[in-house]
Amino acid sequence: MDKKTESLETLTEIRSMMERSVRFISLNGLSGVFAGIFAMVGAAAAYIFLKLNFTGLRYYDYAFLPDGSSNPSFYVFIFTDAFLVLIASLFVAILLSGRKAKKKGVKLWDSSTKRLLINMFIPLGIGGIFCIILIYHSLVGLVAPATLIFYGLALINASKYTLNDIRHLGLAEAGIGLLAAIWIGYGLFFWAVGFGVLHIVYGIVMYYKYER
Repeated sequence: MDKKTESLETLTEIRSMMERSVRFISLNGLSGVFAGIFAMVGAAAAYIFLKLNFTGLRYYDYAFLPDGSSNPSFYVFIFTDAFLVLIASLFVAILLSGRKAKKKGVKLWDSSTKRLLINMFIPLGIGGIFCIILIYHSLVGLVAPATLIFYGLALINASKYTLNDIRHLGLAEAGIGLLAAIWIGYGLFFWAVGFGVLHIVYGIVMYYKYER
């Protein structure tokens, strides 16, 4: 009986080592919460900026001047806002994930991390190019749905190299993106829900499930 128990423990340890070698397990739930908070702050800032400086019914109305030409101030603010949210989210994610990796005695940057990033950034890169094409054709209203859908696909694609829970977040993000494609005048709202609320809920669930 003791030998059987010892064999099971050995198999469990081997499985754990194999899991660590192929999956990135240092994701920190609190980083998702912070990313969600940053996204909601960014969406609120964009809403306030647009309402104070422009008049229009839909957020993408602000992308054009009365003569139909592109509005530079709209793009400058939106891209700056999104960039700051991204940088803040990445900084916190790297910081907290690094601490978690150190606590677990594993490396933050290894082959599993590379596989995760490669499989995540392929859909994100394609999505980014697609969004630029949409802007080029003045289809600004579809940019918000596209970002959510491609981000969701990126998470689904990367989920096999990290915790399976990421897949559920990806499906939810893609679903929110499809809804945003129906009600394209509410892009900022869907951004706040997708990048904000979903990340906060996901982060809390992950924290209590794996880190508490």
